[in-house]
Amino acid sequence: MATTTNRVVVDPVTRIEGHLRVEAMLTDGVVTDAISSGTMWRGIELILQGRDPREAWAFCQRICGVCTTVHAVASVRAVENALGIGVPPNADIIRNMMFLAQFLQDHVVHFYHLHALDWVDLVSALKANPSATVALQQAFSGAWPNSSTAYFADVQAKVKRFVESGQLGIFGNAYWGHPAYKLPPEGNLLAVAHYFEALQWQKEIVKIHALFGGKNPHPNYLVGGMASVLNPSGDERALNMTRLNSIGGLIQDAINLVEGMYLPDLQLLATFYPEWSRIGGGLGNFMAYGDLPQNGIGNPSGFRFPQGAILNRSLTAPLPLNFTNLGEITEQVDHSWYGYPPGSKTALHPSEGFTAPNYTDLSPPFEYLKENGKYSWVKAPRWNGNAMEVGPLARVLVGYASNRTEFRDVVNEALGRLGWGGNPGKLISTMGRTLARGLETRLCARWLKAEYEALMANVRRGVLATADNSKWDPATWKRTPALGFGFTEAPRGACAHWIRIGSDRKIANYQIVVPSTWNASPKDGMGNRGAYESALLKTRLADPLQPLEILRTIHSFDPCLACATHVVSNDGRTLAEVVVR
Repeated sequence: MATTTNRVVVDPVTRIEGHLRVEAMLTDGVVTDAISSGTMWRGIELILQGRDPREAWAFCQRICGVCTTVHAVASVRAVENALGIGVPPNADIIRNMMFLAQFLQDHVVHFYHLHALDWVDLVSALKANPSATVALQQAFSGAWPNSSTAYFADVQAKVKRFVESGQLGIFGNAYWGHPAYKLPPEGNLLAVAHYFEALQWQKEIVKIHALFGGKNPHPNYLVGGMASVLNPSGDERALNMTRLNSIGGLIQDAINLVEGMYLPDLQLLATFYPEWSRIGGGLGNFMAYGDLPQNGIGNPSGFRFPQGAILNRSLTAPLPLNFTNLGEITEQVDHSWYGYPPGSKTALHPSEGFTAPNYTDLSPPFEYLKENGKYSWVKAPRWNGNAMEVGPLARVLVGYASNRTEFRDVVNEALGRLGWGGNPGKLISTMGRTLARGLETRLCARWLKAEYEALMANVRRGVLATADNSKWDPATWKRTPALGFGFTEAPRGACAHWIRIGSDRKIANYQIVVPSTWNASPKDGMGNRGAYESALLKTRLADPLQPLEILRTIHSFDPCLACATHVVSNDGRTLAEVVVR
């Protein structure tokens, strides 16, 4: 039999944040090599230079319209770390609650509105029997309230109007009818119904950000604490008991949706796509910075999300991390459209970071990217020389390997329900990555309730302080020049900011390494692939002209290229012009 080689280009990858191009090289329909290219070029880091460190968070939030609170908290922590500023316990609790609310909304939206359509054939829902759909839902989630023949018939009629109009809108340009879709029509109708339900719910949970941070997106943060006024007997300008009680209601609604709808739908998906527990595992290296401090950010052992690294799929005790070791976390640019100064190291720690554009493909149009040259606006970060995967799967595996009871309980329960033989290694896959996101969402919902109860206990005791203003005045800063770092866990994975404050008390340098920089990394100088690229290897495509399988694995990471590619001149000059076709 003759061997055929093809090159599949997916550009742009849609249903993500930012601009991503993926090229996969196929032999007899199987991916044998792949490259991931961040094609968007924008920026924050350079425009921060010369600014007041206390306002950096507001600029950093604008890196992304999704991960706004993530970059704010990493930024204020970086400044606090550099200047030795502490925060009151209520500030940590409020930051934790905003963090968890972000995770709940982001994970649910990602599954239903960005990723589920890789598994759900919308048009097939027109063939469903609404009564049989009720039976299917009750088999996986008997407690979910919206479960009647009339309800599913109404949803089906809504889908029919979309299809008959010939204008599918947000459901257009998809691979409906693709042979890789396996859900029965009733499963597709059920998932579409929950798509609409999640769309309504997601606008409610973010009210927690508006109540604590004044608005959403881009809620307010503060170096030294939070700009939230706790006053149980105050008027509408403060967080009074009426507003605090409303937050409790939003949390309970979130718990109900996650446990009654989201997790059962994941079980349904994994039941009909069992082979995807063997596809898309990728690197087998995982890293989590950890977050949700219970006794201060300086005590990682008390984080709800533990910190550590896993190499070669080993689920024993995770390896420790060190943010100040200049050789531990580095960034390379061998295959990125950047350059480092002549004579400098080829791999720089973020505290020494340097961002200089070096676009080499100056003669477009071109058909394919150059996998042996520079091909991405994303740098290549490495941990002790290793490409790492970050995100929900990394956090769940680090928690499991750390022998944390909560993580082991949710993982073992899921493995039992799916008949995966108690083997957590099956999570190292495209389906496992998707399932892990749901498992940690369950943990986050319960943790959010616990953080809320801790805040309410403080309020009842009259402990209301939310900020430490003793070091707000730059004249009190004794540690300049100073270097600091702030880390957190974005929904998409490990995120850290490094700041250098000069003797003039202004920002001298600022570097950010975000989750999608790790996952969307191009090859490094040794030719080692990043997480996206590795996860695509050995994937078989049913139809190379409709590469649905590529989208399944890439979407399982929840890409955010807006965060991963950020550089612009601080005086507005055009530094390069890029045309990609």
